[in-house]
Amino acid sequence: MWVAGMGGMGTALSLARQGFTNINVWEQAPYLDEVGAGINIPPNLGRILTRWGVMDICKAEGVAIQVANVHDCETDEVLTATNYSEYMRQEYGHPFITVHRSALQKSLVRGALDSGRVTLHLDQVISEYDFENTRLLVRDDEEGELVWVDADLIICADGIKSKARAALLEQQGIKDEVESTGQAAYRIMVRKSLAANDPELLPFFTQAQSHRWIGERRHVMGYPIEAGDLFNIPTSQPDGNFVEEDEWTAMGDKDTMLETFADFCPRVKKLLALVPQYEVLEWRLRVHKPLPSWCDGHIALVGDACHPTLPHLAQGAAQAIEDAVALGIILSRIKSRDQIPAALKVYQKIRKPRADWAVVTADENSKHLHLKRADRDAWVADLRAALPEGEEEKVVIDRLGSRETHDRLFRYDIALETEQHFSKLFAEELMAGEA
Repeated sequence: MWVAGMGGMGTALSLARQGFTNINVWEQAPYLDEVGAGINIPPNLGRILTRWGVMDICKAEGVAIQVANVHDCETDEVLTATNYSEYMRQEYGHPFITVHRSALQKSLVRGALDSGRVTLHLDQVISEYDFENTRLLVRDDEEGELVWVDADLIICADGIKSKARAALLEQQGIKDEVESTGQAAYRIMVRKSLAANDPELLPFFTQAQSHRWIGERRHVMGYPIEAGDLFNIPTSQPDGNFVEEDEWTAMGDKDTMLETFADFCPRVKKLLALVPQYEVLEWRLRVHKPLPSWCDGHIALVGDACHPTLPHLAQGAAQAIEDAVALGIILSRIKSRDQIPAALKVYQKIRKPRADWAVVTADENSKHLHLKRADRDAWVADLRAALPEGEEEKVVIDRLGSRETHDRLFRYDIALETEQHFSKLFAEELMAGEA
């Protein structure tokens, strides 16, 4: 049984493809709508969606990025340009695609429901978890009824604000504490029709390129989605507009947003000026220290519930779906219900090191992107000095454009990794349980 999210729907689909039945997904939203903004389908995620047979929507609605640019925020100078078209598909088997979040959601939901093995329950709220008896208390928002639901297994994909994580950590005597990063983000979009008469802005929609303008404590990212009809613009800036500690999102003020990036180059300011006032949304960026454990008995966490990450490495959705793949394979290998706790510990052993690395790397990337100009220039000079003569221009400022990072992220095959290591790790867990 699953609590919904990208990781939740992905896990439901993964288990359905392994032959499991009676898979239930509880979702708090009263209906599924095209909410959110842009999201990345890097090769390690594209490989999974292709194997699952659900990549068509993302291919049709997305944009295969050819070049990833990093600019100086004030001068618009291109500091680095990574040519994805030269190697992304050739080296990793799949392009780097950008889509609207709804395209990925539709892919997973349709794949899961079309299997005939998954039931999606909307307008439901999980209010309590019973770890001893593997059950959850569900409230139907429309009827207002509270019902205990028994399960063999509960996978919780309820995001960075996870109630399940807090309950799981409480079982272990640990207080759940989400950490503020001191950063916030505007997540905004511009429709192509608004820039159709501006020859300076139109290439953002017609060229398959991403752009990141970096400056002190701030950056603006941008890339086309919806087959080039929409330009997605996530930003990062100091968290100065949220007052209450428990605030996560808020309607932003357009004038405040424009003032925040007033010293950025003219192209960026023109793009931001096109954003409709009522579509300015601001999010507080928070993270969680690596958890000591992702599972307890027959209950486990996936995705942002156990490894929330800053959006600076394009791996949030990909890592959640890798969780789903691992769970599907591992659970298909066990022979009885009482082996579930050992199986979940194997899932954690396989997934946690890689997911924790992605979280740490995204945080490190944020720090380098937001250096003061003088500090950045000195850092880049040191990087260039360390390269062989004639290769100084290969310096990497943004880890998202690093071939070394790409090799580590995109060559990795979670299905193969799980198949190779399951038997040994599972035997170890069974022996530990008997000791």
